[in-house]
Amino acid sequence: MFVGDSLSENQWQSLTCLVHAAIPQAQVNKSIKGNLQTITWPEYGISIRLCFNAFLVDLVHEKKLGRVLKIDSIEGGQLWKGVDTLVFNTWHWWLHNGSIQPWDYIQIGGKLIKDMDRLAAYKRGLTTWSKWVDFNINPAMTNVFFQGISPTHNFGEEWKEKLATCKGQTEPIKGSTYPGALPPAVGVVKEVLSKMSKVVSLLDITILSQLRKDGHPSIYNVVK
Repeated sequence: MFVGDSLSENQWQSLTCLVHAAIPQAQVNKSIKGNLQTITWPEYGISIRLCFNAFLVDLVHEKKLGRVLKIDSIEGGQLWKGVDTLVFNTWHWWLHNGSIQPWDYIQIGGKLIKDMDRLAAYKRGLTTWSKWVDFNINPAMTNVFFQGISPTHNFGEEWKEKLATCKGQTEPIKGSTYPGALPPAVGVVKEVLSKMSKVVSLLDITILSQLRKDGHPSIYNVVK
């Protein structure tokens, strides 16, 4: 099961396509229930699932308040139990503001606030997730991975191309060193994972991803 935002969705789609290419004649079933999508190959007894949850913690709609991001709560984690492999991802949606900010309030420590430092909020939410994993996951039954932070390539000056973005890029950055800094979330992820009692494997390909300014599939999306 992949759990996260559109980056997790990309990975889920890619893996299901690889499996289908390997067994093209096999029966395939797809089901959608809320934010959970499942593709199953009955003949082989395997399923690959996507649970779309951009924050891992709970984002709920309350009648009088609107959208509330509860960074100390993971009620949605009930969907993650009982699978063989979990691959988590979260970061980009924590940065959205203005008209694309997905919450009206943040609930933290029993208090409601309009906003807070985004990196601090991310660390708090990720810590909530880490406690959920430590309490609920049996490593003998479930392997847990965390996708490394993906760069945005919004600012071309990072690779010495002023005014450039990922749009229209067709070549990766040459060499093995990225001129810009790592996203600040990288340090947060490593710190939180280092304090966990259960083993979580970090898919740490952030630097490799930074070199791929040409690798953002969203610019080719047919959905406008």
